[in-house]
Amino acid sequence: MTISRRFMLKAGAAMGAAAAAHPALAQTRAGAAQTERWGVHELVMDGPRTGNPFVDVTLSATFRREDQAITVPGFYDGDGTYRIRFSPPDVGEWTWRSDSNHRALHGQAGSFTCVAATGDNHGPVRVTPDGYHFAHADGTPFRQIGTTCYSWALQSDAKCAQTLETLAAAPFNKMRMLVFPNVESVATNPFVRTGDGPRDYDPTRFDPDYFRRYEDRIVRLGRQGIQADIILFHPYDTKRGYNDMARVDDERYVRYVAARWGAYRNVWWSMANEYDNVETKTIADWDHLFEVLVAADPHDRLRSIHQINTYYDHRKPWITHASVQNGAAVVDDIRAELHRAIILKPVIFDEVVYEGDIAERWGQLSGEEMVERFWWGLIGGTYVGHSEVFSSTRNADTSWLGQGGTLKGTSPPRLAFLRQIMEDGPTPGINAIQPLWNYRIGGVPNEYYLKYFGSEPLTEWPVTIHGRGTENLHSYRADIIDTWNMTVTPVEGTFDMAVKDAYNYHDPARPTIALPGRPWMAVRLVRV
Repeated sequence: MTISRRFMLKAGAAMGAAAAAHPALAQTRAGAAQTERWGVHELVMDGPRTGNPFVDVTLSATFRREDQAITVPGFYDGDGTYRIRFSPPDVGEWTWRSDSNHRALHGQAGSFTCVAATGDNHGPVRVTPDGYHFAHADGTPFRQIGTTCYSWALQSDAKCAQTLETLAAAPFNKMRMLVFPNVESVATNPFVRTGDGPRDYDPTRFDPDYFRRYEDRIVRLGRQGIQADIILFHPYDTKRGYNDMARVDDERYVRYVAARWGAYRNVWWSMANEYDNVETKTIADWDHLFEVLVAADPHDRLRSIHQINTYYDHRKPWITHASVQNGAAVVDDIRAELHRAIILKPVIFDEVVYEGDIAERWGQLSGEEMVERFWWGLIGGTYVGHSEVFSSTRNADTSWLGQGGTLKGTSPPRLAFLRQIMEDGPTPGINAIQPLWNYRIGGVPNEYYLKYFGSEPLTEWPVTIHGRGTENLHSYRADIIDTWNMTVTPVEGTFDMAVKDAYNYHDPARPTIALPGRPWMAVRLVRV
């Protein structure tokens, strides 16, 4: 991000520290300011600090390039400092002009140059044109392998650093994380305190330190190529009541985080975790908050909501993809695919219960069972999320799920292996092939086929793929994939398809592939 030269009045030590944390942040030097495409261009202004600036002051800026005009809200960052953050979607010369109800902030103007993205900057993740997968803005496929650490961002700096170090060696490219704490945390007060009681706070006054700390975690995830799936509300902390505020306070909070964090290209929005357990809000309330979020976020980041029992209607226009809690839906590919067929959007089973050894039934998956769910979800054309809870971490609250730290389970290396299989696969992603006829194969017809056998220890597979007529009789090379031992064994020769019957192809010269009689195997066919 770059700071417009005219408004470097508040740069100082704080901006220097931020620049050290985020290499894309640079103070303007001689000549025109430059910001990478999909980076963050930040305006910093001095303004009023008396009264309640969070309520009393409005601020935005309109950024223009050719026929584009994007109005971006600003926010108060405490100590008389106001910020506007904009992520330019296109290269070229951008001009901007501020609008405010306060004279000192109104009518300021400037310009900057947006230059081409470099390095690993592929832009924000979007839904692909087919409507069922994800890709970055530059077209690079995004193969989602997510995890959940609810309050990791609210832990000590040392614990957060440990979590980031763990993530650097893990396969996960999306992190689900709460804004408000649900377990023991170092950061617990997003609002200015007014007394010693748990609900003694002023919901009209945000604590900027709390939100600066959180956004530092967003930035650090971005540097590691990890999407921050930010959960705005949850039902787990009834003591403080952050999730049970009045509607006007909810609206202010949603607008504040959208203005503050929406420009970061790795941000996703999850309106709530287990929304249907937040007893103080109705479906109409959630619909309204989505409308508020859409209006407050000109960067149009991905949006979802997560349930425990009652599915939200993910077909509503403000939902970009479905975030689902359902462990049973991914014990086979057919149930997973049915979700996608009904919702007609990308589906991420963000919670399929967890790998672990605790007494509660939601934390007892073996590593094999966790990995199996990812594979069935993939064959069904959907995506799956991970987390873990082990008794050796004292309790579920202090586990990876609650606080982050280190991973204990056996699934992450196998999920890294799966991610590579996905990366090597077709774009934009794998779809279920003929699910209505129970083929239980994913891929792209006439190009790529992936067959998964789960826990069945088979010794052979009859190689049969769907096809009609003679125009798509191709040859394929085959690999036997051991999804648990993480090996790929090529099968010698090719499979040269011929018509088997009215609906299927096979190779009459070699109708089967021999398998090793172990569970967790898969076969991949790729057109020669």
